[in-house]
Amino acid sequence: MFSLRRTALHSISTGRLLTSNSFQANRSTMASTRSKSTITYQHQDSLPHLPVPELESTAQKYFRSILPLVSPQDPHSPTASDGTPTPAYKHTKACVEDFLKSPLVKELQNRLKKRAHEEGRESWLSEWWNELAYMAYRDPLIPFSSYYIAHKVDHHRRTGPKRAAGLVRAMMEFRHLTETEQLEPEHSRTGPLCMNSYRWLFNSCRYPVKPSDTARKFDPQVNTHLVVIRKGQFFELPAVKPDGTLLSEAELESQFNKVIQLAGPTETPFPVGALTTEHRDIWADMREELCKTDPHNSKSLERIESGIVCVALDDTSPITRDELGFTIWSGGGKNRFFDKQQLIVCENGQSGFNAEHSCMDGTPVSRMNDWILDALANKKIDLGSSFDSNLPAPTPIEFVLSDTTKQNILRSVTKFHNLMSLQTLDVLEYPGYGKRVIKNQFKTSPDAIAQLTFQLGHYKLFGRVPVTYESCQTRKFKLGRTEVIRSCSIEALEWCKAMEDVNADWPTRLEKFKLAAKAHLAYAKEASDGQGVDRHLLGLRLSLKPGEEMPALFQDPIYKESTNWILSTSTLPSEYFNGLGYGAVVPEGFGLAYAVNEESMRFTVTTTTGNGARLKYCLHEAADDIHKMMRSQDGKGVPSAKL
Repeated sequence: MFSLRRTALHSISTGRLLTSNSFQANRSTMASTRSKSTITYQHQDSLPHLPVPELESTAQKYFRSILPLVSPQDPHSPTASDGTPTPAYKHTKACVEDFLKSPLVKELQNRLKKRAHEEGRESWLSEWWNELAYMAYRDPLIPFSSYYIAHKVDHHRRTGPKRAAGLVRAMMEFRHLTETEQLEPEHSRTGPLCMNSYRWLFNSCRYPVKPSDTARKFDPQVNTHLVVIRKGQFFELPAVKPDGTLLSEAELESQFNKVIQLAGPTETPFPVGALTTEHRDIWADMREELCKTDPHNSKSLERIESGIVCVALDDTSPITRDELGFTIWSGGGKNRFFDKQQLIVCENGQSGFNAEHSCMDGTPVSRMNDWILDALANKKIDLGSSFDSNLPAPTPIEFVLSDTTKQNILRSVTKFHNLMSLQTLDVLEYPGYGKRVIKNQFKTSPDAIAQLTFQLGHYKLFGRVPVTYESCQTRKFKLGRTEVIRSCSIEALEWCKAMEDVNADWPTRLEKFKLAAKAHLAYAKEASDGQGVDRHLLGLRLSLKPGEEMPALFQDPIYKESTNWILSTSTLPSEYFNGLGYGAVVPEGFGLAYAVNEESMRFTVTTTTGNGARLKYCLHEAADDIHKMMRSQDGKGVPSAKL
């Protein structure tokens, strides 16, 4: 249920309403012929369409969600609704009341419902969201959009080529299931999920275009080559033999060793992949310059773009989770091609996946990585036994570089270094408890525990609860992607106050915790049912016509504050992952990726504020406090003591 994040709400607030059809047009390039024997997309045509929530429901949920923003934060103060209403509370309440009475807002709702019922339209949101949140977003993919998954170490594959060979061979098995549409469709408790985004896992690429990027899916039957990057150089490596069989693990290892030999000991002074670290408009100009320099360059780019995935063979050996996370996330930008999905493998066998986010959210990427790692760890697949020592050597993918492009590359390398030097990444591996204890002993939701840990940790550090974006999937609907769970609730604020109040007793704290967890789960369910606040309000704003006045609710400073996501949170749990991360979405904020595993929790904090390590410390303290609170139920806590 992973989605980010730095949405086009920022663009909309500055008046840019971007509605080009580039993404929709490119959807046609990935249509597949479906036979009755395939199963992956068997439920697609029967999936319901994303609903348009009722105005009254959205307005009520919205107003309740902003209560912590208009309430005093001090532990001893009442909420705005219980005590003397603050001016911000009264103003926002009036804006919400006007919103519901407004003839224009009712007309916007009618337009949205009409859009939802247009003949041939599969989702009222999909085209808008893909465009605004991703394709029209112009900042660099790293650190602002793409994300990473770090793998746990494989003790049987401790060199780069050996680890890459195992991962790629297993990945090719998963690709076969996906491209032949034999992969089992995903289901939630309530039914099947939309599988549309799985088409973009392999042989796809994002393209820098002004004013909005496009994406392309290449024919997977024709394009059966990997793109391997080493020392900033690109190589084409066939993953399928002429007779249609896959290269074995041993053959892949041999081929990766050949790439390392061909690349030599020194990195290229002009790594073309560094251009993909740029602002999207700048990269579009640089790509045009690269292509017009020599016709061969366009062909070289297409060999990269059409590949199954990129496999980056790094010459580094990260040890700690922090080092590994930063390597998989950024890697300096010189041994990368960020417009594609990338498997990253280090010299010491450490590995991970860097995911380009525009065409799919985290669940397909997570499922593939989990499947691969599980298959290798438990020997579930045949890795092949053949070894052909006469396989053709990997082919260098070469470029003819003008002086202008060379300077562009050098500037891009420097800019990316400067950009990423502002980032910190801190991983907290919390061993105190995990899903098993939370469910069986605490008798509550693992996700609620994690989200309330974030609220309390931030409250400890800054004395206030943070505006929080938690991503949840809406894939029970056709072309569904994500909705926001607004985890910063008034119940969470009241619980945080009690936890930091030296005079509060444990039963009081526990009771407030239960109310906060209940509120969180209720909002999460409504969001996953397509009844959230943020996508509906976005749709209403986008339904405005030129010259129509923006409703007062959207001009309210509290509305802007409520979408300034101080914490951007998302989860992709797997026992085989050793980390997950992405960048913050506002300058004063934090990226906070997390996983609640069976026996532990893991939080990855990214930020440019300089407070990452401090928030990590406070999250650890908050998780400890929750443990003490829960233990107070069985007499093992110290009810009268300060937490």
